[in-house]
Amino acid sequence: MTETTTCLLCQPQREQILWRDSRCRIIGVGDADYPGFCRVIWQQHVREMSDLSTEDRQHILQVVNGVEETLRAVLRPDKINLASFGNQIPHLHWHVIPRFVDDPHFPDPVWAARKRDGARRSVDYRLLTDEFTQRLRR
Repeated sequence: MTETTTCLLCQPQREQILWRDSRCRIIGVGDADYPGFCRVIWQQHVREMSDLSTEDRQHILQVVNGVEETLRAVLRPDKINLASFGNQIPHLHWHVIPRFVDDPHFPDPVWAARKRDGARRSVDYRLLTDEFTQRLRR
């Protein structure tokens, strides 16, 4: 088996795709504690940003920035967290996470120990999909 055939991001199942082009896709994570949490996933199996050409690096960063701008405009979070780890799934992807002062982990990362029950918010991913499409076209 190759790394691509075992990679969860190369072989996605039940993703909520909000936007895509030939190079990357934006998916909604659907975490009730973190409404609007999205991932920007590079379509090809690459491990690191430095594996991309300069043009491709610029492209994915423009998409990540477009996701951040859209989430800020639509959800008005107190902060946006951006993260690209790939330690568990070594496939290039970015986490874009709207954060609120009353979320379960604030001000710590979402992967830290829970501090409280967070305020429940919901998000209409259809609205985000329309916004992503409009912003990323520009």
